[in-house]
Amino acid sequence: MNVLVCDKTEKECIEQMRAAGLTVDTRFEITPEELMTVAPAYDVLVVRSRTKVRQPLIDACPNLKLIVRGGVGLDTIDVEYARSKGIEVRNTPLASSDSVAELTIGYLFMLARSLYKASETMKAEKWEKKAFEGDEIGGKTLGLIGVGNIGKATARRAVALGMKVIAYDPYVQAFEYGQLVSLDDLLAQSDYISLHLPKTKETTNMIGAEQFARMKNGVRIVNCARGGIIDENVLYEALISGKVAGAALDVFAEEPPTDWRLVKLDNVIASPHIGAATKEAQGRVGAEVAEIVIAFARK
Repeated sequence: MNVLVCDKTEKECIEQMRAAGLTVDTRFEITPEELMTVAPAYDVLVVRSRTKVRQPLIDACPNLKLIVRGGVGLDTIDVEYARSKGIEVRNTPLASSDSVAELTIGYLFMLARSLYKASETMKAEKWEKKAFEGDEIGGKTLGLIGVGNIGKATARRAVALGMKVIAYDPYVQAFEYGQLVSLDDLLAQSDYISLHLPKTKETTNMIGAEQFARMKNGVRIVNCARGGIIDENVLYEALISGKVAGAALDVFAEEPPTDWRLVKLDNVIASPHIGAATKEAQGRVGAEVAEIVIAFARK
């Protein structure tokens, strides 16, 4: 079985697949144009967030049997179309959960204590001690929109820090870390709101003007899920008006952004989609990718 690894993947993962008798080629910087000509020779594509697997590429690959996305989201793959062609599509939903949850919790602290701005003033040789009275996150209500693997990992940490956790997830019947509530109740009750759900047709811009109007004044928002779930134009206005006291964003509707005005606001902390970018998570992702591909080859 021929495997093409299209994005950077742990060396141990690649060697493990080769040791299992698979032919594995790596093209970590392959362009979409090159992929259209190269991919038809392969049975398996291993991708991360950089490489998109859309219908034209799927149609160009008559031998393709398996697509593995190293990571959680599948929005970069035309999943239903691939499956309609008999192609199996897999991901690694557990491997990076802890890393994304830890980034989320780190962002909560940064927002509560204005750590980014405080550090910035120190680098400018300013001692503005009285400007940075913050809040404790203990005792505050954290509303989680989506409580899959990452949402639960975040909730577990938040509860340990003394936060009250409420959650909205129409696909979950029981939640051990707090109370399941309606989206409207979550928006009205939360001091902090954190998103942990995939981007789909249903969730695109699901947090818009109507939803912001229902939030507490001074709410803080974290998005380490997917860009495009929050309407960024509405978020910008809410941050300008003070309706939203602060936002921490690891993901954006367009990556990298071409409009940087949201990121440049003083009450926004941002990072370039690094939720899963830890050594530990990358190792787990690679190991799970290898396990999936080897098991598939042995069927």
